[in-house]
Amino acid sequence: MSHNPQPRITELHPATTQDRQEGDSRIPFEQAGPVPIANEVPTERKPRLSERAKPGSITASVLEAIEQSNMPAPVSRDARVKHPPAPQRRYREQARRLVDTRALDRNAWLAIRQSGIGSSDAAASVGLNPYKSQLELWMEKTGRQSGSIEPHHDDKLTSPLHWGQVLEPLVAEHYARHTGHRVQRVNAILQHVEHPWMLANLDREIVGNEGVQILECKTAGLYGAKLWKDGVPEYVQLQVMHQLAVTGQQAADVAVLLGGHELQIHRIERDEAMIDQLISLERQFWDFVENDTPPPADGSDSADRALRTLFPQDNGETIDLSHDIDLSQAFVDLQRVRQTLDDAKKQEAKLKHKLQQGMGTATLASFPSGSLSWKQTAPVKRLDTKALQKDHPGLCADYLKAYPGSRRLTVRQ
Repeated sequence: MSHNPQPRITELHPATTQDRQEGDSRIPFEQAGPVPIANEVPTERKPRLSERAKPGSITASVLEAIEQSNMPAPVSRDARVKHPPAPQRRYREQARRLVDTRALDRNAWLAIRQSGIGSSDAAASVGLNPYKSQLELWMEKTGRQSGSIEPHHDDKLTSPLHWGQVLEPLVAEHYARHTGHRVQRVNAILQHVEHPWMLANLDREIVGNEGVQILECKTAGLYGAKLWKDGVPEYVQLQVMHQLAVTGQQAADVAVLLGGHELQIHRIERDEAMIDQLISLERQFWDFVENDTPPPADGSDSADRALRTLFPQDNGETIDLSHDIDLSQAFVDLQRVRQTLDDAKKQEAKLKHKLQQGMGTATLASFPSGSLSWKQTAPVKRLDTKALQKDHPGLCADYLKAYPGSRRLTVRQ
Protein backbone atom coordinates (compact mmCIF):
# COMPACT_ATOMS: atom_id res chain seq x y z
CA MET A 1 0.00 0.00 0.00
CA SER A 2 1.37 3.43 -0.94
CA HIS A 3 1.50 6.26 1.57
CA ASN A 4 2.67 9.86 1.65
CA PRO A 5 6.19 10.32 3.01
CA GLN A 6 6.51 12.31 6.24
CA PRO A 7 8.19 15.73 5.92
CA ARG A 8 11.84 15.61 6.91
CA ILE A 9 12.92 18.06 9.61
CA THR A 10 16.55 19.07 9.88
CA GLU A 11 17.61 21.12 12.90
CA LEU A 12 20.93 22.92 12.63
CA HIS A 13 22.21 24.68 15.77
CA PRO A 14 25.71 26.17 15.53
CA ALA A 15 27.62 26.74 18.71
CA THR A 16 26.64 29.81 20.72
CA THR A 17 29.10 32.64 20.06
CA GLN A 18 28.23 34.85 23.02
CA ASP A 19 27.78 34.23 26.71
CA ARG A 20 24.49 35.48 28.14
CA GLN A 21 24.15 36.84 31.61
CA GLU A 22 21.99 34.93 34.01
CA GLY A 23 18.95 36.59 35.48
CA ASP A 24 18.14 38.75 32.45
CA SER A 25 14.70 40.25 32.86
CA ARG A 26 12.47 39.84 29.83
CA ILE A 27 9.05 41.25 29.07
CA PRO A 28 6.96 40.43 25.99
CA PHE A 29 6.63 43.04 23.27
CA GLU A 30 2.86 42.83 23.81
CA GLN A 31 3.29 44.31 27.29
CA ALA A 32 5.38 47.28 26.17
CA GLY A 33 3.61 50.61 26.19
CA PRO A 34 3.66 54.21 27.40
CA VAL A 35 4.47 54.97 31.03
CA PRO A 36 1.42 56.43 32.85
CA ILE A 37 1.86 59.95 34.18
CA ALA A 38 0.75 60.54 37.74
CA ASN A 39 -1.56 63.48 38.60
CA GLU A 40 -1.98 64.42 34.97
CA VAL A 41 -3.94 67.69 34.64
CA PRO A 42 -6.53 67.79 31.81
CA THR A 43 -5.81 70.44 29.23
CA GLU A 44 -7.66 71.75 26.22
CA ARG A 45 -7.34 69.75 23.02
CA LYS A 46 -4.20 70.43 21.01
CA PRO A 47 -3.93 69.77 17.26
CA ARG A 48 -2.91 66.19 16.54
CA LEU A 49 0.55 65.64 15.11
CA SER A 50 -0.93 64.37 11.83
CA GLU A 51 -2.86 67.67 11.49
CA ARG A 52 0.37 69.67 11.86
CA ALA A 53 2.18 67.69 9.15
CA LYS A 54 2.01 68.54 5.48
CA PRO A 55 -1.23 67.06 4.03
CA GLY A 56 -0.58 64.00 1.86
CA SER A 57 3.03 63.62 3.03
CA ILE A 58 4.60 60.37 4.25
CA THR A 59 4.95 61.92 7.71
CA ALA A 60 1.23 62.69 7.85
CA SER A 61 0.34 59.13 6.77
CA VAL A 62 2.63 57.56 9.39
CA LEU A 63 1.36 59.78 12.20
CA GLU A 64 -2.26 59.18 11.22
CA ALA A 65 -1.69 55.41 11.25
CA ILE A 66 -0.10 55.63 14.70
CA GLU A 67 -3.02 57.68 16.03
CA GLN A 68 -5.58 55.23 14.58
CA SER A 69 -3.88 52.30 16.32
CA ASN A 70 -3.84 54.09 19.72
CA MET A 71 -0.06 53.70 19.97
CA PRO A 72 1.94 56.46 21.74
CA ALA A 73 2.91 59.17 19.29
CA PRO A 74 6.57 60.17 18.90
CA VAL A 75 7.63 63.29 20.79
CA SER A 76 9.97 66.00 19.63
CA ARG A 77 13.64 66.04 20.55
CA ASP A 78 13.08 69.17 22.63
CA ALA A 79 10.32 67.46 24.59
CA ARG A 80 12.50 64.42 25.22
CA VAL A 81 15.32 66.34 26.86
CA LYS A 82 12.93 67.79 29.44
CA HIS A 83 12.30 64.37 30.96
CA PRO A 84 14.73 62.91 33.51
CA PRO A 85 17.07 60.22 32.16
CA ALA A 86 15.31 56.88 31.78
CA PRO A 87 16.71 53.85 33.61
CA GLN A 88 18.87 51.48 31.60
CA ARG A 89 16.72 49.48 29.18
CA ARG A 90 16.45 45.75 29.40
CA TYR A 91 17.10 44.20 26.04
CA ARG A 92 13.46 43.60 25.08
CA GLU A 93 12.74 47.24 25.69
CA GLN A 94 15.23 48.33 23.02
CA ALA A 95 12.49 48.11 20.38
CA ARG A 96 9.67 50.64 20.42
CA ARG A 97 6.25 49.48 19.24
CA LEU A 98 5.75 52.08 16.52
CA VAL A 99 2.26 50.99 15.51
CA ASP A 100 -0.13 48.09 16.02
CA THR A 101 -0.49 46.35 12.66
CA ARG A 102 -3.93 44.96 13.48
CA ALA A 103 -5.40 48.46 13.06
CA LEU A 104 -3.62 49.23 9.77
CA ASP A 105 -4.96 49.08 6.25
CA ARG A 106 -2.54 48.24 3.45
CA ASN A 107 -1.93 51.86 2.38
CA ALA A 108 -1.01 52.93 5.91
CA TRP A 109 1.25 49.88 6.28
CA LEU A 110 3.07 50.74 3.04
CA ALA A 111 3.44 54.37 4.16
CA ILE A 112 5.13 53.30 7.38
CA ARG A 113 7.41 50.86 5.52
CA GLN A 114 8.43 53.76 3.29
CA SER A 115 9.53 55.77 6.33
CA GLY A 116 12.45 53.50 7.23
CA ILE A 117 14.52 50.41 6.48
CA GLY A 118 12.69 47.22 7.41
CA SER A 119 14.34 43.87 8.07
CA SER A 120 13.41 42.61 4.60
CA ASP A 121 15.11 45.75 3.17
CA ALA A 122 18.38 45.21 5.04
CA ALA A 123 20.25 43.20 2.40
CA ALA A 124 19.12 45.44 -0.46
CA SER A 125 20.11 48.58 1.45
CA VAL A 126 23.72 47.36 1.65
CA GLY A 127 23.79 45.99 -1.92
CA LEU A 128 23.67 42.27 -1.04
CA ASN A 129 20.16 41.25 -2.11
CA PRO A 130 20.24 39.02 -5.23
CA TYR A 131 16.75 40.18 -6.25
CA LYS A 132 16.70 43.90 -5.46
CA SER A 133 19.35 46.59 -5.90
CA GLN A 134 20.04 49.65 -3.77
CA LEU A 135 18.72 51.83 -6.58
CA GLU A 136 15.39 50.01 -6.78
CA LEU A 137 14.99 50.15 -2.99
CA TRP A 138 15.85 53.87 -3.04
CA MET A 139 13.11 54.47 -5.61
CA GLU A 140 10.61 52.71 -3.34
CA LYS A 141 11.65 54.66 -0.25
CA THR A 142 11.50 58.00 -2.09
CA GLY A 143 8.06 57.25 -3.56
CA ARG A 144 9.22 57.01 -7.16
CA GLN A 145 8.21 53.36 -7.40
CA SER A 146 5.76 51.29 -5.39
CA GLY A 147 7.10 48.31 -3.47
CA SER A 148 5.48 45.11 -2.17
CA ILE A 149 2.91 45.04 -4.95
CA GLU A 150 0.02 42.72 -4.16
CA PRO A 151 -0.13 40.02 -6.87
CA HIS A 152 -3.19 40.05 -9.12
CA HIS A 153 -5.88 37.50 -8.33
CA ASP A 154 -5.02 35.41 -11.40
CA ASP A 155 -1.29 35.51 -10.56
CA LYS A 156 -1.55 34.40 -6.92
CA LEU A 157 -1.40 30.69 -7.75
CA THR A 158 2.14 31.14 -9.09
CA SER A 159 3.34 33.96 -6.80
CA PRO A 160 6.15 33.06 -4.34
CA LEU A 161 5.13 36.08 -2.23
CA HIS A 162 1.54 34.82 -1.96
CA TRP A 163 2.53 31.26 -1.06
CA GLY A 164 5.08 32.51 1.45
CA GLN A 165 2.28 34.35 3.26
CA VAL A 166 -0.07 31.35 3.06
CA LEU A 167 2.51 28.87 4.37
CA GLU A 168 4.01 31.08 7.11
CA PRO A 169 1.53 29.96 9.82
CA LEU A 170 2.08 26.32 8.84
CA VAL A 171 5.87 26.66 9.12
CA ALA A 172 5.52 28.36 12.52
CA GLU A 173 3.15 25.66 13.76
CA HIS A 174 5.42 22.78 12.78
CA TYR A 175 8.45 24.58 14.20
CA ALA A 176 6.64 24.87 17.54
CA ARG A 177 5.60 21.21 17.44
CA HIS A 178 9.13 20.04 16.67
CA THR A 179 11.01 22.23 19.15
CA GLY A 180 8.41 22.51 21.90
CA HIS A 181 8.88 26.30 21.92
CA ARG A 182 5.84 28.54 22.34
CA VAL A 183 5.54 31.12 19.59
CA GLN A 184 3.22 34.07 19.16
CA ARG A 185 2.60 36.98 16.82
CA VAL A 186 3.93 40.40 17.75
CA ASN A 187 1.33 42.36 15.70
CA ALA A 188 3.42 45.51 15.59
CA ILE A 189 5.98 47.36 13.53
CA LEU A 190 8.99 47.74 15.81
CA GLN A 191 11.37 50.71 15.76
CA HIS A 192 14.92 51.03 17.05
CA VAL A 193 14.94 53.75 19.71
CA GLU A 194 18.41 55.06 18.81
CA HIS A 195 18.10 54.69 15.03
CA PRO A 196 14.43 55.51 14.25
CA TRP A 197 14.86 54.70 10.55
CA MET A 198 15.46 51.04 11.51
CA LEU A 199 12.14 49.14 11.52
CA ALA A 200 11.27 45.47 11.88
CA ASN A 201 8.32 43.12 11.45
CA LEU A 202 8.77 39.78 13.19
CA ASP A 203 7.07 36.65 11.87
CA ARG A 204 6.83 35.25 15.40
CA GLU A 205 8.23 35.84 18.88
CA ILE A 206 9.49 32.83 20.85
CA VAL A 207 8.19 33.14 24.40
CA GLY A 208 9.91 32.07 27.61
CA ASN A 209 13.10 30.69 26.08
CA GLU A 210 16.57 31.71 27.23
CA GLY A 211 18.35 30.47 24.11
CA VAL A 212 16.30 31.98 21.27
CA GLN A 213 13.71 34.74 21.06
CA ILE A 214 12.77 35.33 17.38
CA LEU A 215 11.40 33.02 14.68
CA GLU A 216 11.77 33.87 10.99
CA CYS A 217 9.68 31.67 8.66
CA LYS A 218 10.74 31.04 5.07
CA THR A 219 9.61 28.91 2.12
CA ALA A 220 11.64 27.99 -0.95
CA GLY A 221 10.64 26.14 -4.11
CA LEU A 222 12.79 23.76 -6.10
CA TYR A 223 14.84 26.60 -7.59
CA GLY A 224 15.06 28.70 -4.44
CA ALA A 225 16.10 25.65 -2.40
CA LYS A 226 19.47 25.73 -4.18
CA LEU A 227 20.30 28.94 -2.32
CA TRP A 228 20.01 27.02 0.98
CA LYS A 229 22.38 24.15 0.17
CA ASP A 230 25.20 25.79 2.15
CA GLY A 231 23.01 27.06 4.97
CA VAL A 232 21.14 30.33 5.43
CA PRO A 233 21.66 32.64 2.41
CA GLU A 234 23.50 35.84 3.11
CA TYR A 235 20.52 38.10 2.41
CA VAL A 236 18.43 36.19 4.98
CA GLN A 237 21.25 36.36 7.55
CA LEU A 238 21.28 40.14 7.15
CA GLN A 239 17.50 40.27 7.52
CA VAL A 240 17.68 38.37 10.80
CA MET A 241 20.68 40.35 12.09
CA HIS A 242 18.69 43.52 11.42
CA GLN A 243 15.85 42.11 13.56
CA LEU A 244 18.29 41.32 16.36
CA ALA A 245 19.69 44.85 16.09
CA VAL A 246 16.25 46.48 16.34
CA THR A 247 14.94 44.29 19.16
CA GLY A 248 18.14 43.82 21.15
CA GLN A 249 17.50 40.07 21.21
CA GLN A 250 20.27 37.50 21.40
CA ALA A 251 19.32 34.80 18.88
CA ALA A 252 16.80 33.83 16.20
CA ASP A 253 15.76 30.60 14.55
CA VAL A 254 15.14 30.50 10.81
CA ALA A 255 12.66 27.77 9.85
CA VAL A 256 12.57 27.16 6.10
CA LEU A 257 10.30 24.79 4.20
CA LEU A 258 12.25 23.51 1.18
CA GLY A 259 10.41 22.12 -1.82
CA GLY A 260 7.25 21.69 0.24
CA HIS A 261 8.52 18.59 2.08
CA GLU A 262 11.67 19.38 4.12
CA LEU A 263 11.75 21.71 7.12
CA GLN A 264 15.18 22.97 8.17
CA ILE A 265 15.86 24.96 11.34
CA HIS A 266 18.94 27.19 11.54
CA ARG A 267 20.12 29.17 14.57
CA ILE A 268 21.57 32.67 14.10
CA GLU A 269 23.31 34.23 17.10
CA ARG A 270 23.69 37.96 17.68
CA ASP A 271 26.99 39.29 16.31
CA GLU A 272 27.82 42.76 17.63
CA ALA A 273 30.57 43.45 15.08
CA MET A 274 28.26 42.54 12.19
CA ILE A 275 25.44 44.62 13.67
CA ASP A 276 27.69 47.68 14.02
CA GLN A 277 28.78 47.34 10.40
CA LEU A 278 25.20 46.75 9.21
CA ILE A 279 23.93 49.85 11.00
CA SER A 280 26.75 51.92 9.50
CA LEU A 281 26.01 50.73 5.95
CA GLU A 282 22.26 51.13 6.37
CA ARG A 283 22.85 54.67 7.65
CA GLN A 284 24.78 55.44 4.46
CA PHE A 285 21.88 54.19 2.36
CA TRP A 286 19.33 56.16 4.38
CA ASP A 287 21.42 59.28 3.76
CA PHE A 288 20.74 58.72 0.03
CA VAL A 289 17.01 58.63 0.82
CA GLU A 290 16.99 61.68 3.07
CA ASN A 291 19.12 63.69 0.61
CA ASP A 292 17.04 62.45 -2.36
CA THR A 293 20.26 61.35 -4.07
CA PRO A 294 20.23 58.05 -6.00
CA PRO A 295 22.85 55.45 -5.03
CA PRO A 296 25.07 54.11 -7.85
CA ALA A 297 23.61 51.41 -10.08
CA ASP A 298 25.28 48.02 -9.66
CA GLY A 299 24.79 46.34 -13.04
CA SER A 300 22.00 44.03 -11.85
CA ASP A 301 18.68 43.40 -13.62
CA SER A 302 17.02 45.21 -10.72
CA ALA A 303 19.15 48.31 -11.28
CA ASP A 304 18.38 48.16 -15.02
CA ARG A 305 14.64 48.14 -14.29
CA ALA A 306 15.06 51.01 -11.86
CA LEU A 307 16.96 53.13 -14.39
CA ARG A 308 14.30 52.54 -17.04
CA THR A 309 11.64 53.61 -14.55
CA LEU A 310 13.66 56.61 -13.35
CA PHE A 311 14.50 57.84 -16.88
CA PRO A 312 11.80 56.37 -19.18
CA GLN A 313 12.14 58.96 -21.96
CA ASP A 314 14.86 61.07 -23.56
CA ASN A 315 14.43 64.78 -24.35
CA GLY A 316 16.52 65.01 -27.53
CA GLU A 317 19.25 67.06 -25.83
CA THR A 318 22.96 66.44 -26.48
CA ILE A 319 25.33 66.91 -23.55
CA ASP A 320 29.13 67.02 -23.53
CA LEU A 321 30.62 64.82 -20.79
CA SER A 322 34.22 65.14 -22.00
CA HIS A 323 35.14 67.14 -18.91
CA ASP A 324 33.90 64.39 -16.58
CA ILE A 325 36.98 62.21 -16.04
CA ASP A 326 35.09 59.41 -14.28
CA LEU A 327 32.35 59.09 -16.92
CA SER A 328 34.84 59.42 -19.77
CA GLN A 329 36.86 56.53 -18.34
CA ALA A 330 33.67 54.50 -17.92
CA PHE A 331 32.88 55.03 -21.61
CA VAL A 332 36.39 53.90 -22.62
CA ASP A 333 35.99 50.79 -20.45
CA LEU A 334 32.59 50.07 -22.00
CA GLN A 335 34.06 50.29 -25.51
CA ARG A 336 36.83 47.87 -24.51
CA VAL A 337 34.40 45.40 -22.91
CA ARG A 338 32.11 45.52 -25.97
CA GLN A 339 35.07 44.76 -28.24
CA THR A 340 36.13 41.89 -25.99
CA LEU A 341 32.60 40.45 -26.12
CA ASP A 342 32.49 40.75 -29.93
CA ASP A 343 35.85 38.96 -30.24
CA ALA A 344 34.68 36.24 -27.83
CA LYS A 345 31.46 35.69 -29.85
CA LYS A 346 33.45 35.29 -33.04
CA GLN A 347 35.80 32.83 -31.35
CA GLU A 348 32.78 30.93 -29.97
CA ALA A 349 31.27 30.64 -33.44
CA LYS A 350 34.53 29.28 -34.91
CA LEU A 351 34.82 26.63 -32.17
CA LYS A 352 31.17 25.59 -32.60
CA HIS A 353 31.59 25.20 -36.33
CA LYS A 354 34.74 23.10 -35.90
CA LEU A 355 32.95 20.73 -33.55
CA GLN A 356 29.86 20.54 -35.77
CA GLN A 357 32.05 19.56 -38.71
CA GLY A 358 33.65 16.88 -36.58
CA MET A 359 30.25 15.48 -35.48
CA GLY A 360 28.72 15.36 -38.96
CA THR A 361 25.35 13.58 -38.68
CA ALA A 362 25.98 12.26 -35.17
CA THR A 363 23.51 13.25 -32.43
CA LEU A 364 25.85 13.11 -29.44
CA ALA A 365 29.59 13.47 -28.94
CA SER A 366 31.49 12.74 -25.71
CA PHE A 367 34.76 14.26 -24.49
CA PRO A 368 36.87 13.85 -21.35
CA SER A 369 35.44 17.12 -19.98
CA GLY A 370 31.78 16.71 -21.03
CA SER A 371 29.53 16.06 -24.00
CA LEU A 372 27.81 17.79 -26.93
CA SER A 373 24.32 17.34 -28.32
CA TRP A 374 23.32 18.40 -31.86
CA LYS A 375 19.70 17.43 -32.35
CA GLN A 376 17.00 18.48 -34.74
CA THR A 377 14.12 20.20 -33.01
CA ALA A 378 10.53 19.16 -33.54
CA PRO A 379 8.68 21.01 -36.32
CA VAL A 380 6.69 24.03 -35.18
CA LYS A 381 3.81 25.99 -36.67
CA ARG A 382 3.93 29.77 -36.72
CA LEU A 383 1.38 32.31 -37.83
CA ASP A 384 2.27 33.89 -41.17
CA THR A 385 1.56 37.47 -40.15
CA LYS A 386 2.60 38.93 -43.52
CA ALA A 387 0.13 36.76 -45.41
CA LEU A 388 -2.59 37.48 -42.85
CA GLN A 389 -1.98 41.22 -43.12
CA LYS A 390 -2.16 41.02 -46.89
CA ASP A 391 -5.37 38.93 -47.10
CA HIS A 392 -7.22 40.42 -44.09
CA PRO A 393 -5.88 43.92 -43.33
CA GLY A 394 -9.06 45.02 -41.56
CA LEU A 395 -9.06 42.02 -39.25
CA CYS A 396 -5.42 42.61 -38.33
CA ALA A 397 -6.10 46.26 -37.56
CA ASP A 398 -8.76 45.25 -35.02
CA TYR A 399 -6.19 43.25 -33.07
CA LEU A 400 -3.25 45.65 -33.18
CA LYS A 401 -2.00 46.66 -29.73
CA ALA A 402 0.36 49.54 -29.02
CA TYR A 403 3.29 48.97 -26.65
CA PRO A 404 5.37 51.78 -25.11
CA GLY A 405 8.84 52.17 -26.53
CA SER A 406 11.98 51.81 -24.45
CA ARG A 407 15.32 53.60 -24.53
CA ARG A 408 18.20 51.72 -26.16
CA LEU A 409 21.83 52.42 -25.31
CA THR A 410 23.96 52.44 -28.47
CA VAL A 411 27.76 52.66 -28.37
CA ARG A 412 29.44 54.56 -31.22
CA GLN A 413 33.15 55.10 -31.82
